[in-house]
This record gives sequence, structure tokens and C-alpha cells, in this order.
Amino acid sequence: MTRGQPPGGRDCEKGDFDRLYQATYPRVFRTLVSMLGDVAAAEDCTQDAFLKAFRAWGTWKQDAPAEAWLHRIAINTAISYRRKQTLRGVGELVRRLGRPAEEDPADHARSSDLLCELRRLPAKQAAAVVLRHLHGYTNREMATALGVPESTVATRLATAKRTLRARLGSSSIPIPDTFGPLRVPPIE
Repeated sequence: MTRGQPPGGRDCEKGDFDRLYQATYPRVFRTLVSMLGDVAAAEDCTQDAFLKAFRAWGTWKQDAPAEAWLHRIAINTAISYRRKQTLRGVGELVRRLGRPAEEDPADHARSSDLLCELRRLPAKQAAAVVLRHLHGYTNREMATALGVPESTVATRLATAKRTLRARLGSSSIPIPDTFGPLRVPPIE
């Protein structure tokens, strides 16, 4: 078997996949350990990647080497894993902070448009706005919590504010540029 090419061509059988697994597992595993920095997570992702590849084995096309195809699946699996871990971390952070204090019903009426528009933002931008204006986090704290550079946090905040201003137009709802908390009612 040549590296990356399973024997048997397009009509590969289970035995061909088993040989591919034996030949490529160590390289795929090392790749994911390098990406994730966690041996246990890399092992889980490697197994998930091989399972996904096995299920899709019949769709593999010979125009790409099987090992490259397998690495693409493994890398995408690791990226998804990291994304889920980041979201879990943000969710834990929000749970630890608890619910915000009860708001005045008048504030709720004024902010309902803002809340609707906030929910329409891409998730990463909405998370940045909520962490900044509802919880009062700095860019550095948000960057640490989200695992991204501070410049990325700043860009997400600026883009979200620009979008909200455009969508809300001349609304009386302020969209602050400062660190002060934005009065957003709790989501029930």
C-alpha cells in the first residue's frame, strides 16, 4: 500500500480501511495532540475521526489520498471539539455569575428591540456584547474566557455595535461605547 492510498481503488472494503487505520493512526493522533495539547482529548477526537471516516468510507474519492482525506476529517473533528469546549467554558462562566438582578418593567419594554436585535447577531458577536455590557468583562478577560486574542474581541464588539446601531436606527436605546453595563432583562 502506498502512503495515503488504500489498496483496491474505489471499491475498497472493510479490510482496506483496517489497513489504513493501522498505518495512519499514530500520525493522526500526533497531529491532534499537537493541535489540542491534551492527550485524552486527542485520543477521543482521533477515535471520532476514524469512526466518521469509516462511515463515509464509501464516499471517499481517489482524487485525494486517503490519508489526506482522513487528516481533514480529524482536523475538523478537533476544531469542533475546541469550539464546543470554548462554548462550555463560556456557559460555565455565565452560570457561575448567576442571573442579573430584577429589572424595572419600563426597562424591559425599552430594551425588547435591543434584545431581539442582539439575538439576531452572530453568536460570537452576541457573546462579546453580553460579556461586556451585561457582565462588565474587559477585553482581556473576554479574550481569556473565549480563547481568542484581545484584538478579536475588540473587532467582534465593534462589528456588533455597528450592526446594532444600523438595525436600531434612531431608537432611544443607547448602545454604549463604555464599560458600563447595559440593562438587558433576563431571558426566561
